[in-house]
Amino acid sequence: MTAKVLVSDKLSDSGLSVLKGASGIELDYKPGLSEEELADTIGEYDGLIIRSGSKVTAKVLAQAESLQVVGRAGIGVDNVDVPAASRKGVVVMNTPTGNAVTTAEHAISLLMSLARRIPQATASMREGKWEKSKFQGTEIADKTLGVIGMGNIGRIAANRAQGLKMNVIAFDPVLSSERAASLGVELVSLDELFERADFITVHAPLTPETKGLIGKDAIAKMKPGVLIVNAARGGIVDEAALAQAVESGKVGGAALDVFGQEPVETDNPLLKQDRVIVTPHLGASTAEAQDRVAREIAEQVVDYLTEGTIKNALNVPALAGEAAEQLKPYVTLARRLGKLLGQLEPIDVRELRVTCTGSAGEHGVRPVANAALAGFLERFLEEPVNPISAPYEAKERGINVIEVREETPRQYTSSVRVTVSGEGGLHTATGTVGASSQSLLVGLDGYELEATLEGRVMIMQNEDRPGVIGAVGTILGQREINVSRMQVGLAEGEALALWNVDQEVLEDALQELRALPAVRSVLLVKM
Repeated sequence: MTAKVLVSDKLSDSGLSVLKGASGIELDYKPGLSEEELADTIGEYDGLIIRSGSKVTAKVLAQAESLQVVGRAGIGVDNVDVPAASRKGVVVMNTPTGNAVTTAEHAISLLMSLARRIPQATASMREGKWEKSKFQGTEIADKTLGVIGMGNIGRIAANRAQGLKMNVIAFDPVLSSERAASLGVELVSLDELFERADFITVHAPLTPETKGLIGKDAIAKMKPGVLIVNAARGGIVDEAALAQAVESGKVGGAALDVFGQEPVETDNPLLKQDRVIVTPHLGASTAEAQDRVAREIAEQVVDYLTEGTIKNALNVPALAGEAAEQLKPYVTLARRLGKLLGQLEPIDVRELRVTCTGSAGEHGVRPVANAALAGFLERFLEEPVNPISAPYEAKERGINVIEVREETPRQYTSSVRVTVSGEGGLHTATGTVGASSQSLLVGLDGYELEATLEGRVMIMQNEDRPGVIGAVGTILGQREINVSRMQVGLAEGEALALWNVDQEVLEDALQELRALPAVRSVLLVKM
């Protein structure tokens, strides 16, 4: 039986050749389809291959009567409604490593251009000038490069820098010291990286924790004249703060390939700085990378449609059929527990242990453990992570994953307990599945409670004494922040409260809450 595949964005010849030469595949190549056109066309196709141009929205998927798989040639799937695809039973795949070498090389190219001021010298010569003394550069050999984020791209960038005889230090909250040492990299705290690095290159994901990471406070800790490169995600660098630091001379120069808003507005202050190099998001723009991701996604889609083989899928449960349906609430619970632990106070995580009791472990612990691992790691990785890729990412970072099934339930008939531990201590979260498959948190770091894991959750630790709940409610009420649920756990004169809030709690409100006399800590997490 023939499977029909539509390619709705431009794809390199290497990818098209794979599709044309595959037995049992009929190809239609129609690049440039609008959302409306794609919705009108998609109904007859079994497979769809896209790049960043096509929008696979709920509207498109509603018309996809035969669609089995969407393949994204590249990493990001922002243009795919993955939840809608999942509900439709459509597998969504990407090529998470296809652009890694190209992006890392671009970061190193920016670093070299920045050190030797090559673009500025080129522009000067094109104006008929010969300003040899004006463009004195900086050697990079024996200098210290600070790498923020040691995912696939960060590791390649570090390796290339070592080949240039640079000393490489790195910050990555989920990389072990042993694994860093095997890569020839010294693992340090973020503050130490800021203090020691002559050059800094960013290879982290954009999360609430990394948004504005390179800002005024961070720059104040850096060496005078530090050079900064960002080829990861726009928004990690506070562009206004960076522009001011370059103008003052605190930062010797910067090179950026990504921006908070793209295309960049003409009044962006960085465009006015002579010591700033900018490129229009070219990290993945090489012929080799385009060929690689095109070929990889074509092969993945063909393998799935002809053999049922799944690779780099973002939304596929580890089990199929009735077992997958029974396990689904526990997989969802585990991912949320992992996501919760990933947002708590960081520790040097060396082990992630998942313990299942009752129905949670009936079909094996591994699918649940992989979901917890993916939820935990997604806060720290630049690349998308899913239960299929998570074990490999954990291995790269020296995190040992332990799966345990307990035959005898403790307090609940079925439960999932996730513990992350390392030299800095441990965190433990326990959950169960409530009515309507609801994810419930029933234990956190020694406190027993029963709280809903969804939406925005404010976690507060405080002394167990009168007036605290009222004071917190007053502060939230003054800002018109609605509390939908609140649960408290008690332990030896201390209380841990989880507040489910319907609106964003801004930093000034969190600071006011932390200033309350009985409050130990306040943290906002998002499920």
